[in-house]
Amino acid sequence: MSRPAALSAAAAAAAGVAALVAALLLLQPEDVGPGASLSMAGTDALPKLREDFRMQNKSVFILGASGETGRVLLKEILEQGLFSKVTLIGRRKLTLDEEAYKNVNQEVVDFEKLDDYASAFQGHDVGFCCLGATRKKAGAEGFVRVDRDYVLKSAELAKSGGCKHFNLLSSKGADKSSNFLYLQVKGEVEARVEELKFDRYSIFRPGVLLCDRQESRPVEWLVRKFFGSLPESWASGHSVPVITVVRAMLNNMVRPSDAKKELLDNKAIHDLGKADDPLKP
Repeated sequence: MSRPAALSAAAAAAAGVAALVAALLLLQPEDVGPGASLSMAGTDALPKLREDFRMQNKSVFILGASGETGRVLLKEILEQGLFSKVTLIGRRKLTLDEEAYKNVNQEVVDFEKLDDYASAFQGHDVGFCCLGATRKKAGAEGFVRVDRDYVLKSAELAKSGGCKHFNLLSSKGADKSSNFLYLQVKGEVEARVEELKFDRYSIFRPGVLLCDRQESRPVEWLVRKFFGSLPESWASGHSVPVITVVRAMLNNMVRPSDAKKELLDNKAIHDLGKADDPLKP
């Protein structure tokens, strides 16, 4: 890469960091709404709740298992042994060589023709949607297609296929009225999935996800470095490690709830994701 091109790329990355950080700082405290109260009373009972959940022999599907959150989610689900059947739904088959993954089912689908693959969504009790694309990689149109159209169609098929508990990975600041396309799309998807009326619908709104991506995303790398340099008490309000998000998802899932809709903000994710060590006996 020539020096001018490198400088231009660096400037663009810096601008991206500044825009994202500014957007996060401008976000008002979120109104998590009814059903999102996360009193930590009872978290000591999580090991017992996990065991009770295992005894129900439930089935789960994961959308987006090739991404960072989906990959960690799959690993954690298998380590905790929470489901009798685990299915990955994606556009390509993943290479899973380790012994722990030998019983994982994989359904390869064409997201442009999802109706032809309705059977992949049938017979699952729980679903996790971690689908997502970056605007830089997919363009604005591609981003909307993946983060809105694919997610909504998948949710519709999951509902028709008998899924009772649908878990959606969204974003801090999601708002269908936002001027930021990313947050606008996330907010729209949250609202439209709610209209499907799952028995239980859990939305997770993390801040910046802290992880070491296999895929190179320079702007996100810079953002993670930025938050990593801040005091933990401040950074935790706007960022969260992927493993904490995943454990919050699973800890929330095993806890019985009468709420039709649960909205967990970044603070709630931190609290519940750190509730205890999920691998304790």
